[in-house]
Amino acid sequence: MHKKKIRIGEHLILVTSDSITVISMFDRNFYIAEDNNLIPDLFLHIEDGYGVPFVNYHVSIINTENHISFKRDDYYIKVDLNYKSATIYIHSELALKHALMNLYSSFIVHLNWGILLHSSCVLDKGSAHIFSGQSGAGKSTAAKLSFPRELLSDEATIIKITSNKIMVYDSPFRSELEGSCHSQPHILESIQLLHQSLNNKRIKLSKSSGLITIMDKVFYWTDDPQDTRRIFNLLKLLVNQVPVYDLHFQKNNTFWEMIS
Repeated sequence: MHKKKIRIGEHLILVTSDSITVISMFDRNFYIAEDNNLIPDLFLHIEDGYGVPFVNYHVSIINTENHISFKRDDYYIKVDLNYKSATIYIHSELALKHALMNLYSSFIVHLNWGILLHSSCVLDKGSAHIFSGQSGAGKSTAAKLSFPRELLSDEATIIKITSNKIMVYDSPFRSELEGSCHSQPHILESIQLLHQSLNNKRIKLSKSSGLITIMDKVFYWTDDPQDTRRIFNLLKLLVNQVPVYDLHFQKNNTFWEMIS
């Protein structure tokens, strides 16, 4: 049995697998915890050889008395109701990444800790700025154009939400751009909803409009009413503390003049 302790956000996860190939996947992008005396927040076992290559993003959810299961053609997750122990069956490394995003998103909502937001996130002068939008809006493009500013995410941003502070953690869930594996969080200063344009323009949204617009950007796959209420309440705390903007931007880095 191979094992590795990884840290996502502020959560410690003990990963085990019979496959050294699976365990080695965590050497890319993930923060490896060296202190073996720390007690994991989640015990995760991974089995490979499941299912078929990626077909689509549809996830089926099955609830029983003891477990919640998330099933896609290329992965299957089984987690206990307290989110202390989980098993993931995967077909490929892509399936593993998507399954981990599914599980971690569900995990932090269950804890009422925060959300995983479909977005990129960039550091500027020590503060974090998020770029989100519909598929193809330019999240990765905005991240690339932000160089040499450091990148916290290019696909899924980890946001811790409390009543008096909103913090962003380095995300291991990467699409194509690598980061520096920051171990400390950063204050979230703004959220940009992207629109590619011939001219740069930044318009601040009302809190209600901001909440509605970012609601479908949250990574989550459950229809549980209690979890839906948690997400809604977390998003209310988020938009009450962090301004949300419509950002119309040219394909160059001049949009930063409106943010910095």
